[in-house]
Amino acid sequence: MTLFVTIMPIAHHASETPPGPLVAALLYDGLCTFEFGITAEVFGLYRPEMGPSWYRFVSCAIEPGPLRAHGGFTITPDRGDDALQEADIIVVPGWKGTDAPVPETLCEKLRAAHARGARLISICSGAFVLAATGLLAGRTITTHWRHAKVLQERYPDLTVDAAALYRTEGRIFTSAGSAAGIDLLISTVRDDFGPEAANSVARRLVVPAHRTGGQAQFLERPVPARPTGEIAPLLDKIRDTLGKDWTTAAMADACGLSLRTFLRRFEEATGGSPGLWLIAERIEAAKALLTRQEIGIDAVSHAVGFGSGHALRKQLRKATGLTPTEYRSRFLHNDSVKSW
Repeated sequence: MTLFVTIMPIAHHASETPPGPLVAALLYDGLCTFEFGITAEVFGLYRPEMGPSWYRFVSCAIEPGPLRAHGGFTITPDRGDDALQEADIIVVPGWKGTDAPVPETLCEKLRAAHARGARLISICSGAFVLAATGLLAGRTITTHWRHAKVLQERYPDLTVDAAALYRTEGRIFTSAGSAAGIDLLISTVRDDFGPEAANSVARRLVVPAHRTGGQAQFLERPVPARPTGEIAPLLDKIRDTLGKDWTTAAMADACGLSLRTFLRRFEEATGGSPGLWLIAERIEAAKALLTRQEIGIDAVSHAVGFGSGHALRKQLRKATGLTPTEYRSRFLHNDSVKSW
C-alpha cells in the first residue's frame, strides 16, 4: 500500500509579525568598501534584540564579475540586479568615480523601483548614480563637498547643498562624505523603527545617534584627554551637582586656587574656559534627561542648572538647532521597537 501525503503550506495569521523591509546594496567593480561596509553593518548585521521585523539585507551585483573592491579583494554578491525589483530600500554605496558612466540599464531599474514605492539612498559619490536616473531633477540633494561643483555643473536641473550631512527629498535620500552615510543610515533606522532602535545601532557603532551642523563640523563634543591635578576632581564634582550655581569664583575656591591660577590651569586641562565647559556639560545632561525621562522642560532646566526653560531652549537650540520639545520628540527612548 502506498500512502500519498500532500503537504499544505502553513497559513500565516494576520497577527504574525510581517517581514522587515528588504534592503538591497549595489555591488560594482571598484566598489567603495567603506560605504558598502557601513550599509551592511547597519542593515545586514544580525540584531536579535530588534525582533523579527528588522531589516532583511541583500547585496546585488549590477554587472558581471569578478567584482573588485577598494583594498585589493574580490567580492561575491548574494544576487544579481533582479533583487532591485523587490527591494524596499536600495542603497548606492558610492560610485566608481565622478566621470564613470552609469549604465542605462541600472537607471531604468532604479526608476522602476522608485515608481513602485522603493526608497533610494546614496552615500557620497553615489549621488551621481541617482542623478543619472533623472529622478533628482528639481530636488535639493547633497554629496561630498569635493564633488559638489562637478555634480551641479553636470546636472543643472538639481540643486546641490554642499553644506548638509544628508538631505531628504520624498523617497530619495542623499548623504555627503563617507561618514555622513552613517548619519543618514541611522536616520533611516529612526524613521522606520523609532529613536530607541536608532540609539541602539549608534551605540553599537560607537557614534552619535544624531549630529548637528554641516560637513565641516566634527562630533558634537570632542573628548579631551583626561584632566589631572586639582581640576579633575572638580569636574567630577560639578557633573554631580550641575544644579548648583557654579560661578568661576566658586570653582576656584573648590580647588583652593587663586582665580588667575585656576583659569590658567582649567584651560590647560580642558582646552577652554570654565563657562563654556559648564554650558556644554549642562547641555549634555539636559539631552540625557530629555531622552530618558518625560519630565517638564522647566524641571529639566533646573536640574541641570540653567534655571529656566527659556535659558535651556536658548542654549539647546544654539548647540543642536532643536528646541527641547523637538529634541525630545526626535530622540525620546521608547520601550519597544516599531514594527515595519
